[in-house]
Amino acid sequence: MVQVRGLVKRYGARAAVNGLDLTFRAGTVSALLGPNGAGKTTTIETCEGYRRPDEGTVRVLGLDPVADAARLRPRVGVMLQSGGVYSGARAEEMLRHMATLHANPLDVTGLIERLGLGGCGRTAYRRLSGGQQQRLSLAMAVVGRPELVFLDEPTAGLDPQARRSTWDLVRELRADGVTTVLTTHFMDEAEELADDVAIVDAGRVVAHGTTEELCRGGAENTLRFTGRPGLDLGSLLKALPDGSAADEPAPGAYRIGGTIDPQLLATVTSWCAQHGVMPDKISVERHTLEDVFLELTGKELRP
Repeated sequence: MVQVRGLVKRYGARAAVNGLDLTFRAGTVSALLGPNGAGKTTTIETCEGYRRPDEGTVRVLGLDPVADAARLRPRVGVMLQSGGVYSGARAEEMLRHMATLHANPLDVTGLIERLGLGGCGRTAYRRLSGGQQQRLSLAMAVVGRPELVFLDEPTAGLDPQARRSTWDLVRELRADGVTTVLTTHFMDEAEELADDVAIVDAGRVVAHGTTEELCRGGAENTLRFTGRPGLDLGSLLKALPDGSAADEPAPGAYRIGGTIDPQLLATVTSWCAQHGVMPDKISVERHTLEDVFLELTGKELRP
C-alpha cells in the first residue's frame, strides 16, 4: 500500500529525512515512531503528497502522491497533526461538507455520535477544545471510506475515554480492510494497535518489525517468583534448560534467567509442585516497546 525507497527531504542544509526505506502492508495498522525531529511527520506528509521528495521514490497505492494526487485523494484519508479545518466552520457542517466530496461516505450522524461530537456540532472549530478538534479531524479522515488512512498523532490531547474510542475505531478500520498508518508518541498505543512498527531516528529507519519481533530480546530476560526461603536451587537448575540461571537475591525471592518461554514456566511450576513449594507472585519481566525505543534512540531530551 505504501512503499518508500531512499527518501531524502532537506530543509536548507539539514536533511530531515535521509535515505529512508519503508513498506506498509495492505490491511494492517502500521505505527511510525521516533523522537521529536526524527522525520516522522515529513515522511508522512511526503506520502500524503504535501511535500516533494528531494531524492528517492514514494508510491502510495502504486501511484505517485504528487503527480497522481487527483487519483489518490478519493482513496486516501488524512488526519493532519494540526489544521486542515476552516477555523470559522461549525463542526458538523465541516464534516458533512467532507462527506459530500466522496461517492460513498459513512453515515455522518452515526460518526458524530460515535466520536462524541454530538454536543458540539454547531460550535465553530476555533472554539472547540483540543480533544474535540482531534476527534473532528479523525472523523474527517475516515468519513469518505478510504482504502488507506494516515493518522498523525490521532490521540494527542484526548481523555482516556476518547482515546479508547479512537482505538476501537482504528481496529474497526482494520477489520474492514482499511490500511492505517499512524504516528504516535504513546508506546502503549503502538503496542495495542500496530501490526508493524517502524522506529525512525535522524531521518532513517533504525528498526522495523512487529512489536513481538522488536521486543523479542525481552523474552529472554527474567522470571521471578516468591516462595519459602532457602530452596534447593541446584535441583531447580538441573530441571531447567541448559543456559538457565537461578538465584535468590533476597530471602524467599527467586530469579530465573534464560530463555523465558511457556515451557520454562511450566518446568518451574512443576518443580515447585514436586517439592511442595507454593510459588507466589510469578512474573515475567520483558522488554516493552518503550524499552526498545529508548535503547535505539537514547534517553536524552530532544528539542
